[in-house]
Amino acid sequence: MDFFSDKLITKYYEKGDQLCIPCPLKEGADSGRKAAEEAIAIKMNKQALNKFFSKLNRAFFLNDTYKDIAHYDSPLPIGFDQTISQPSLVLEMTRHLSPKKNSRVLEIGTGSGYQTAFLAEFSAEVYTIERIKQLSEKAQERLLTLGYSNISYKIADGSSGWEEKAPFDRIIVTAAAGKKPTKLISQLNINGRMVIPIGPPYMQKLLLITKDEKGKLNEQNLGQVSFVEMVGAYGWKSDNNS
Repeated sequence: MDFFSDKLITKYYEKGDQLCIPCPLKEGADSGRKAAEEAIAIKMNKQALNKFFSKLNRAFFLNDTYKDIAHYDSPLPIGFDQTISQPSLVLEMTRHLSPKKNSRVLEIGTGSGYQTAFLAEFSAEVYTIERIKQLSEKAQERLLTLGYSNISYKIADGSSGWEEKAPFDRIIVTAAAGKKPTKLISQLNINGRMVIPIGPPYMQKLLLITKDEKGKLNEQNLGQVSFVEMVGAYGWKSDNNS
């Protein structure tokens, strides 16, 4: 079968995709030039991401029951009470994560491997954790078929992260935590970015957490989402949330 399809998904989210290059001040020409170069790089990354998004065949990551509706912009079951996220959300989360070619990325919740493919395409190294063995093994099989060799897999409770491989430049969590997972945040590198849904069942805030050069954390609410639970230390029923 074709792993990539030009016609699979045509719905793009172009919000905020305009290129804005600040004019350098006389006394800050170097910083202005750097900002302009970064803006151009961001624009190019968005274009590359959109192109990859349009070509990656989501049906490849689903079982036969759901392949015919893989083009729907909605979450779909992948077994074990887990889902593959809606394509537009995967695109938006990847954009906000903003991985670079030299990034080391931690993913919590391998699932079908669909989101993992985006990370592997635009990052240097991906470390992905899945607690369900069958899902992890199937995802690994798919991603190896696609030719990705920059992914390390682990079957474990992802709420503790992957401490021996830390720090990570980017962390993405594809299941909802009941509260901020401090163990994961501690594994975020300086100037790192983390995208994670946090909140109660059925509706959570999708947060972008960044760590500046001094180690200070900043948060941005990206909107409302609904994810399955991140089972473990920071799950909805965890003692940590009582």
